[in-house]
Amino acid sequence: MNGKVFITDYIQTPDLESKILGNILTNQPSVDVEVLLVWHEIINQDYCKRFPNLKGVVRYGVGYDSLDLNYLAKNKIIACNTPDYGTDEVSDTAVSMITGIARGIYRYDNLARTFREDSWQENTIKSLKRNSETTIGFLGAGRIGGNAVLKCNSLKFKTAIYDPFKERGYEKLLNTMRVDELEELLSISEIISIHLPLNNDTKGMINESFISKMKHGSSIVNTARGAIVSDIDIFYDALKSGQLNSVYLDVLPEEPPKRSKLIDAWRNREDWLDGRLIINPHSAYYSKEAYYEMRTKAALNALRIIENKKPFNILSIP
Repeated sequence: MNGKVFITDYIQTPDLESKILGNILTNQPSVDVEVLLVWHEIINQDYCKRFPNLKGVVRYGVGYDSLDLNYLAKNKIIACNTPDYGTDEVSDTAVSMITGIARGIYRYDNLARTFREDSWQENTIKSLKRNSETTIGFLGAGRIGGNAVLKCNSLKFKTAIYDPFKERGYEKLLNTMRVDELEELLSISEIISIHLPLNNDTKGMINESFISKMKHGSSIVNTARGAIVSDIDIFYDALKSGQLNSVYLDVLPEEPPKRSKLIDAWRNREDWLDGRLIINPHSAYYSKEAYYEMRTKAALNALRIIENKKPFNILSIP
């Protein structure tokens, strides 16, 4: 095998990849490179022109919005992602956020700092409901969304899915309810959990209009892609007015976040937010085991392309 595999970015010590790829892994871009292993790099015509013999691109993670799939397909370059490494980690994060909202855990932590000794236990959040009386609406029910549905079912939440791309009857596999219109999901759900890919149809779909159709006092959890939200500040007035109870995010439209009304309020720990806005640094994918699995599966897929075997998780076929 004369072809080489090149890691475009982020991985500084490719020990796992070296064990799998051996001397076909190179640390230099060259005309011998046939496969790219990609973390955050934008893979488009400008980037690819330095690799005239490129046969394949493998993304380490699930999302592939950084790959120009049209260009890759047009130029007979196979594109793959690695969607099957952190399903439990991301779904566990979503369910943790859902239960945090449903039981008021983060709000209580914030509010309890000012409670008096003579009324400590009496300071309850009156709007909290029993899990079995709370509907979680899942926007997208693929690997991660479907996994989260099953976990919420085990916690006795009511669950519903909106996913027109899943076959009829799939909801029975998940023991959940299917709705056929997005507006219906928004109207019945106390918490909306987002599990969508980022594409032309989903980019910016969470906007002011979307929020206005949600139940008053409901909440949003997003562990999918940040740019599905049109702008972080759409949540500011909605949280202030009570249209939204809580917004819990693992991903943001811009990462790291730039200054804005909502981000400034969050950084300053303004009292009115009182645990209603939780932001994680795009970390839901991570555990030691998932990180190992992701890198190993991506490297093995790169090897399949070098060996002229059909790779897994193909996004575009030349």
